[in-house]
Amino acid sequence: MVHPNDVPTSALLTKLAGELKTRGAVSPPPWAEFAKTGVHKQRAPVATDWWYLRSASVLRKIYLKGYIGVERLSAEYGGKRDRGSAPYHARTGSRAVLREIVQQLEKAGLLQPYKTFGRRVSASGQKLLDSVSRDLLRALAAERPALAKYL
Repeated sequence: MVHPNDVPTSALLTKLAGELKTRGAVSPPPWAEFAKTGVHKQRAPVATDWWYLRSASVLRKIYLKGYIGVERLSAEYGGKRDRGSAPYHARTGSRAVLREIVQQLEKAGLLQPYKTFGRRVSASGQKLLDSVSRDLLRALAAERPALAKYL
């Protein structure tokens, strides 16, 4: 069985984002083109498909952590706030963006609530991540035969 840790993260996220986009599991809300991803950012993202990439990243992160809530996700996606000549301080990411993504993934059936601790990946979400990881590893093994032993 292939785990998402067995493949390069950047390749997995782009392939998973494309899969989420073609399935119609997530879609950016009308305000997404104007929203910053946190107070530590100066501008909104300029990439047109950033919503799908962030959704794929959230799905992967929840898969790896087991279960996690929006507050902890915002700390994961936070950064350092530039305060001029004062020292940098840690700031959290945008909870509105993360909450909307988590709700969309839950509505698509890829996430499910876990007691009062947040959300975890459902069986269909785990199947999606494992199949995308397996397909990506097969493509990488075709380029490099040394990776074939991991299939």
